[in-house]
Amino acid sequence: LLYNIIDRIYIGEIPGEGTTALAGLGLCFPVITMVTAFSNLFGAGGAPLCSMARGKKDIKKAQNIMNNAFFMLAVTGIILTIAGIAFHRPLLYLFGASDATYPYASGYMVIYLLGTVFVMVSLGMNPYINSQGFARTGMKTVILGAVVNIILDPIFIFVLKMGVKGAAYATIISQLFSALWVLLFLTGKQAELTLYFRGFRLDIPCICEVAKLGFSNFCMSFTNSLVQVICNSMLQLFGGDLYISVMTVINSVREIAQTPMSAISEGASPIISYNYGAEKINQMKRAIRFMTQLGFTYTLLIWGLISLFPEFFIQIFNHNAELVRAAVPSIHIYFFGFFMMAFQFAGQSVFKSLNKAKQAVFFSLLRKVVIVVPLTLILPRVGSLGAAGVFLAEPVSNFIGGLACYLTMQRTVLMRLPVDKTE
Repeated sequence: LLYNIIDRIYIGEIPGEGTTALAGLGLCFPVITMVTAFSNLFGAGGAPLCSMARGKKDIKKAQNIMNNAFFMLAVTGIILTIAGIAFHRPLLYLFGASDATYPYASGYMVIYLLGTVFVMVSLGMNPYINSQGFARTGMKTVILGAVVNIILDPIFIFVLKMGVKGAAYATIISQLFSALWVLLFLTGKQAELTLYFRGFRLDIPCICEVAKLGFSNFCMSFTNSLVQVICNSMLQLFGGDLYISVMTVINSVREIAQTPMSAISEGASPIISYNYGAEKINQMKRAIRFMTQLGFTYTLLIWGLISLFPEFFIQIFNHNAELVRAAVPSIHIYFFGFFMMAFQFAGQSVFKSLNKAKQAVFFSLLRKVVIVVPLTLILPRVGSLGAAGVFLAEPVSNFIGGLACYLTMQRTVLMRLPVDKTE
């Protein structure tokens, strides 16, 4: 999150063109989200399996999972780089670009794609550090890249006058540092599970197992990408470039608000998986309960803050008076009932952690594809809602999707768990 948020903060402050540049950057969100989706496919997909194997003391299997995941991250990163650069122009216009915003979007997207492999190794392999219990080292992966990005962004954007392209260069250099940090740790002596390259053999069944579990996280990111495309297209139709800038700001605020909730659920995931593998069911249930309660409390608090001080959050990214006027009512609509996201994250985390791939995938698709996408297409045309209808689709999906996911998890998973053998 820090990489992209820092980019948006600085880009929004470019004199005379910050609002348009911000809209251009917003058009790149689907591509950035897609890179994250493939990182999650093999990263978040394999890490719980690693934790389960470690819980069963099967270190050989855990290491095999990690090595095959790394191979797939590298190969997928190369493919995405080539395909993304080759088709970036038609993709950006499909995503809602205008002639005014395309140069900014193109300038950022092409450079960002050159660092796809760095991004995927950093995002995709860091969960394997966390799954081994080295949470501080995993945290340092993010801090290292974020600090480098904070330093390089103003230099490239303002001092060297590279604008949006400067932000992209700063991001990929920062991700390179993070990727190198991850690789140094996972090939060093401190890690229990290490990457090896001599005698490596591709294990297709293992990759399929990883991808099967990671598919739910992939779907979450992929559907986010799909929703962003549709939202930008509808906003271009009903509001123009200004409202794409508004959506860019709101997406940025949402990511700030949502990341701690994601961290809570991701932090609970290896604990849930490990205790499930070790048949310590009561420990696992305590982790689920704590994750849900902490997530609900946090999301309720952040919703209150955004509702009370919307201008503060908006002006983190842009001070344009026209944008702020349009964004305030939009952010109130978009974040209504944000606390329901806690139930969606908790339910998804449990399904993923216990290798319930079908349920995880279903609820990923339910909230975004079944609920958000149709509502985004329909609501702007209802009465005189217009652009407001695009923002209204999100809270409706939070209430329906969040409750459906969590209640199903309770009834189909928690109530059917075996008796704790440790008692």
